[in-house]
Amino acid sequence: MQKPSLDIQLKTLPTGPGVYQYYDKDDKLLYVGKAKNLKKRVTSYFTKSHDNYKTKVLVKKISTIKHIVVETETDALLLENNLIKKHQPRFNVMLKDDKTYPWICIKKERFPRVFPTRSLIKDGSEYFGPYTNFKTVNTLLDLIKGLYQLRTCNYDLSQQKIDSGKYKVCLEYHLGNCKGGCEGYQEEEEYRQNIEAIREIVKGNFKDSLNRFRKQMADHAEKMEFEDAQRIKEKIEVLEKYQAKSTVVNPKISNVDVFSIISDESYGYVNFLQLSYGAIIRSHTTEIKKKLEETDKELLELAIIELRQRFGSTSKEIYVPIKVDVGEDLKITIPQLGDKKKIVDLSIRNAKYYRQERFKQIKIIDPDRHVKRLMAQMKKDLRLPEEPRHIECFDNSNIQGTNPVAACVVFKNGKPSKKEYRKFNIKTVEGANDFASMEEVVYRRYKRLLEEEQPLPQLVIVDGGKGQLSSGLKALEDLNLRGKITIIGIAKRLEEIYYPGDSIPLYLDKKSESLKIIQHLRNEAHRFGITFHRQKRSKAALDTELDSIPGIGEKTVIELLKHFRSVKRISEATKKELSEVVGESRATKVYNYYLSKKE
Repeated sequence: MQKPSLDIQLKTLPTGPGVYQYYDKDDKLLYVGKAKNLKKRVTSYFTKSHDNYKTKVLVKKISTIKHIVVETETDALLLENNLIKKHQPRFNVMLKDDKTYPWICIKKERFPRVFPTRSLIKDGSEYFGPYTNFKTVNTLLDLIKGLYQLRTCNYDLSQQKIDSGKYKVCLEYHLGNCKGGCEGYQEEEEYRQNIEAIREIVKGNFKDSLNRFRKQMADHAEKMEFEDAQRIKEKIEVLEKYQAKSTVVNPKISNVDVFSIISDESYGYVNFLQLSYGAIIRSHTTEIKKKLEETDKELLELAIIELRQRFGSTSKEIYVPIKVDVGEDLKITIPQLGDKKKIVDLSIRNAKYYRQERFKQIKIIDPDRHVKRLMAQMKKDLRLPEEPRHIECFDNSNIQGTNPVAACVVFKNGKPSKKEYRKFNIKTVEGANDFASMEEVVYRRYKRLLEEEQPLPQLVIVDGGKGQLSSGLKALEDLNLRGKITIIGIAKRLEEIYYPGDSIPLYLDKKSESLKIIQHLRNEAHRFGITFHRQKRSKAALDTELDSIPGIGEKTVIELLKHFRSVKRISEATKKELSEVVGESRATKVYNYYLSKKE
């Protein structure tokens, strides 16, 4: 498939948050940006006139737009930071090391310190973040310090040095901010338990801590200490809005490749995320055409080997959603929860978005391929003997048993063919009998098609459950068409699809395209039938009033309604007003009719 034009690439962008990447005609990365709404932000580059010369040059060079979807704006901001530092695109302002986002470090040492940092040192310490600003970091640390007494000194608090009395407690001890572990006043186990609680807080699990803060705020308020209460309230508000962790970055996930796959009847879509030192440095999605009926496992194994070779990956571990076999030297992890699972889910989301965009692009560039894929999917999902290129759907419409009618809508290649829609007045059935009405209209429809030697549909859908399906099937049997046309029924409440001779309904995936087309057919039939029914009821209402006047025909009725807009106004009009519209002779007949009714 040819590369989509920029116009098509813009039309098929998602509307959620993410990072966009601009490439030139030689696939060289020009620019990386973040957006709350990818489609809106990227489109603005091509719809606005730019005063900045550099931006004008950038837009002229753009040939391809790629993107990575993420959960939140914060994730987009952090991912943008990682990609700019890794690839240093020509049109981006370079991010220097002193602009790195802050982390919270729990130092690997006896009586660990907890402090903010911009540097990640690989010494076994734990790093949490990154955070988009220091306000959040400082608020968290203030919360921690308010709850737990931690040391701030950088002494080597080995048991030997403590026992030797090398250190003396400092001012922090006397102020009550530290329990004096340097002189052995605090047990290491107690301190370790505090660190465990702090670890939960920085991970985002600070419900208990927030409750304690709220209690403190209430205590201050009760004592009339309103300034202290307000100070704690502000911290609580900041923390409640705080999102503890980013799905984009985690320092524990280092030098790992992530792969996921989404597939349909004809293609597989594999996303590849490359992580280095806990940060995403590459996202690439590829499309694989199925030759036979390859499984997701087979396609994913093929893609993993090819993509790792293409991008020169030397990672010793990969995360995947399903079990694969790609060599003994590679560690395969199928995450079930936590940050590893989140990163696999992010990969799956990117594969899904890529697939959706390809569908949209194919509809514009290669509509025939889209139809072929859709028809093949419907044939498989609905267990049909052939592709349903021609589908017809029937719906009965009668309200309180009056004016029974039916409608037949026709879809060709998955789209409505409105010129072929047909309306039916029920002729042989008295009152409201949906089953008999369905049998009548199905019989009449295909009897006529046979007589006129018109092509028959591959699939007939009746709106209703087993009863309507049985009625439709009987009509086909009477015409000797059973086995030549597939007929199914769709029940409204649970979208159950019934087949002749099978008491157990089929349930399609709620998001499947096959079900969406069936629902579209059913809704169109219902809309078309209701419209016809309303027209018939309106005409019946008029027939009982104006058409019952001797000497007044349909043309006169139409002229009067056009002018007066309602039967009531006609009945209240003077003879002169009526005669100005339909002449004196007919006006007299109408006027005398309503005059006699008033007497």
